[in-house]
Amino acid sequence: MLIKGYDDGPLVAGESLLARLGFWSNYLLVLCSDGSCGEPPSPECFGDDGADADATSEVLFDPERWPAFRVPAADGPGAVVIYRNLVGDYGTDYLLTHPGRSYAQQIASWEADFSGAGLTWHELVRIADNPSGTAEGVQDAAARLLLLLPLLTDPDLPAAVPARLTTALTAVGAPQDTASTTAEHLLAHLDRRSRHDPTWESPLNGS
Repeated sequence: MLIKGYDDGPLVAGESLLARLGFWSNYLLVLCSDGSCGEPPSPECFGDDGADADATSEVLFDPERWPAFRVPAADGPGAVVIYRNLVGDYGTDYLLTHPGRSYAQQIASWEADFSGAGLTWHELVRIADNPSGTAEGVQDAAARLLLLLPLLTDPDLPAAVPARLTTALTAVGAPQDTASTTAEHLLAHLDRRSRHDPTWESPLNGS
């Protein structure tokens, strides 16, 4: 698999992994790995258990196969999330794809913490709710939203965000009785590190 503009490793399409038990706990628990959310969620909060999470992590972090999750949009920029499984330099890279541009633009990465340019809630939802029916990649709105969630750097979230995130979590298998608490934990961490300045140019403009 090739993504023009990203030549760092052996990319493989990762979309089939989204339905695997253990994926969402692997992907989202890192948001609370520093303890800033208080009592962090466990794999069970995502409908997984420890064995699910461990088995899936072996696939996600395989140095020989770097999963890439494409989030194409019908109108405007889309995104790609890549597990950068370089030995000694593991991380997650976030790329934007722009209409009319043949290559992807890396805007952020997650290693011990987030670095790079993030998105406001409005920008994130614009991508999540605008799937392309013709391009290969993730079509499900809940999965698209959760894949983009680590990019959120908006300190002034609309009141409806916790409910929207709770709905997305339950859609991918999180237990209904704990999904709202899990959403609160995730948003608490994102709020602590939010540093979006409204004077910054959005990465969605392609500059």
